[in-house]
Amino acid sequence: MTVWVALLRGVNIGGHHKLPMAKLRRVLAELGFEDVATYIQSGNAVFRSGGAAEAIGDAIGEAIAARFGFRPHVFVLRADALHSALARNPFMAEAEADGRKVHFLFLADALPPGTVEALNAVAGQGESARLEGNVLYLHTPEGFGRSALARAATRLKLPMTGRNARSVAEISAIARGL
Repeated sequence: MTVWVALLRGVNIGGHHKLPMAKLRRVLAELGFEDVATYIQSGNAVFRSGGAAEAIGDAIGEAIAARFGFRPHVFVLRADALHSALARNPFMAEAEADGRKVHFLFLADALPPGTVEALNAVAGQGESARLEGNVLYLHTPEGFGRSALARAATRLKLPMTGRNARSVAEISAIARGL
């Protein structure tokens, strides 16, 4: 069985799309996933399954829609891909200093050419974006909420979900423990 990571986009944000993690764990167990664990309230789950990523994401999305009345976009990654994203972080030193200032935006599709350059052109002082594989990394020294770079990145019309480096490291540690 493969260890998978599911990152749900837009759950438990500002009182919208409420999904308690205990209920998410139950839904995932009912879908037949094993060793289900979650991390914080923003829709991060780790589990074992023999299925394929797309089928797993569809099953999770449909189950949440049936039970909770909304369907989040579900990003499903092999745990190895998450570990690799963590290891490839071009802002490793900054993440070690403060993991809340480095963000991983997991992309479902490739970025159009020139996107990273356009993002860096609007970045505030000390901010930077880098692309490695299907992860857009952002360094936002003044915080994500105050960042011109983060605002521009989240306005891209692409399916993506973001986690800060501290969360990615914690989710990775949970996955390594399965």
